[in-house]
Amino acid sequence: MRCLGYAMVQNRILIVDDEAVTRKNLTRLFEREGFSVSSVSTGFEALERLRDSPYDLVITDLVMEDLDGLELLLNIKTRFPNIEVILITGYASIPTAISAVKKGAYHYLEKPIRPEETVHLARQAIEKKRLREQVEQLEALVEKDLNAPTLIGQSSGMVEVLKLIKQVAQVNCNVLITGESGTGKELAASMIHSFSQRRNNNFLAINCGGFAEELLANELFGHEKDAFTGASSARTGLLETASSGTLFLDEIGDMPSSMQAKLLRAIQEQEIIRVGGTHPVPIDVRIISATNQDLKKSLNSGGFRQDLFYRLNVVSVEIPPLRERKDDIPLLANYFLNRTAKRFHREVIGFSDGAMEALKNYYFPGNVRELENIIEHAVALTSDTTIQLKDLPPDLSELDIFSFDQSGNDVMTLKALEQNYIQWVLNRVGRNKTRAARLLGIDRSSLWRHLKGSEFED
Repeated sequence: MRCLGYAMVQNRILIVDDEAVTRKNLTRLFEREGFSVSSVSTGFEALERLRDSPYDLVITDLVMEDLDGLELLLNIKTRFPNIEVILITGYASIPTAISAVKKGAYHYLEKPIRPEETVHLARQAIEKKRLREQVEQLEALVEKDLNAPTLIGQSSGMVEVLKLIKQVAQVNCNVLITGESGTGKELAASMIHSFSQRRNNNFLAINCGGFAEELLANELFGHEKDAFTGASSARTGLLETASSGTLFLDEIGDMPSSMQAKLLRAIQEQEIIRVGGTHPVPIDVRIISATNQDLKKSLNSGGFRQDLFYRLNVVSVEIPPLRERKDDIPLLANYFLNRTAKRFHREVIGFSDGAMEALKNYYFPGNVRELENIIEHAVALTSDTTIQLKDLPPDLSELDIFSFDQSGNDVMTLKALEQNYIQWVLNRVGRNKTRAARLLGIDRSSLWRHLKGSEFED
């Protein structure tokens, strides 16, 4: 089982500036926020510090005498590529700072420095570094054992799920896994098997909703020679083949009632009778089943046998939907990005802030499976080295949740909020009023009335 666990570490920042006052002020600012801070006055001193001690972020002045900020950035990205760099610049040097961002700087700060913006930007840069390290660690684990199942998550909900999976794997009992489609139920079942005492034996899976009743019986129980037309030889079923191992029954709620009775008997008696046979065949198999249905409702309506439910549901594991574990989205998105970029032979290394914000705000009705598909779509179509908002599917990019820059303290009036939102939608659709009105759920004349008399009227 793969579970990402990280010890809480203090974020370390190195400040580089030839002005003592700037170093002092920035040190006080970040120490108040709980960062570990060091400072030096030259770029050469900074490189010596980085060689001897680990840092997460370097904040450096752009204009310095011995080694300017741009040269320092290039040195850091060559020798310490995982360290993020933020440049401090005056207005006159903004074009140079923008060029530096294209060469690997995380961002730049314009003088005079605004404390809230500075701390916010530093946290984002360090979060990016931590996320990249987590993805690298995860990829190293996968590379080490390509066959090991990997359920990725570090949110509180997934940590609890991973803990339960590890616990129940050690107990030889049947398990019912619940969760929406695309959450990774089969992956969870495979992880339980890989951590159990049965891990050296077969793990077999079947979708109970994918077969007609007669075919499902044949798949599960096998048949004897001449059991039906075309049965020229005997065939073992999955319950028999998985003996001493694990059988995963996906979409168990779709199993026909008559098949439920046969499965119940097989579990109770630990034996099966092949189709067309008369002699029982002993089995020793662990059953892990999964469903995206509410089986308790099916019990009440008679759609699912109560006695079978309790045989299968000795321990239940519920996989939360992706929208309830948004903290996992950046990790999953970057993992899928790296894997897809390698498979497609594309040089795509990250996400723009807008694209990642859209992913984090999306509802994901298809859960992790949908996220993986979205990333594959974006990697295939992007013409940039980072995934941009325009590279995401239209439904996602157009209906991204509107958010304001909250660096200020002013509270907007409802009218101002409405006007800003309308302008945001208009900008997203290239000022196309018909399309904007459709997304806003109003007609074009209503949109015109909202715009009339506002400072944004065009």
